[in-house]
Amino acid sequence: MAVISAVAALEAVALLVAAGWYALQLLTGAPVLSFWGAVFTLGLLLAFSAWLFAVGHFLFRGYRWPRAGALVAQLFALTIGFPTLTGGYPLAGLAMLVPAAVAIVLLFDKRVIAYASRVGGSPPAL
Repeated sequence: MAVISAVAALEAVALLVAAGWYALQLLTGAPVLSFWGAVFTLGLLLAFSAWLFAVGHFLFRGYRWPRAGALVAQLFALTIGFPTLTGGYPLAGLAMLVPAAVAIVLLFDKRVIAYASRVGGSPPAL
């Protein structure tokens, strides 16, 4: 569980760094086709980073619901990693593919499923 949570947290940090770089480029006047489209993209990067931080945190605490979010995030990483690998950036592609593959395999491990069996639950009625 710690490995999957660490992968999600590191991916969130990478997205946060990318958002910072993107914001810096936007503020320094880098040419963009649509300013508001670039702002929207920056917002998406920040939102996805926050979502991955939440997934990693609650997965580490043993909740069940973040497993689906972690799987979706890793599938996105695979979707971006393969074209990056074959497009002439092998190190960047491997940096996306290897952690995603490890996390996907571990998400279906029996120990992880057993650990992530906690549900939120509601407080007693009376």
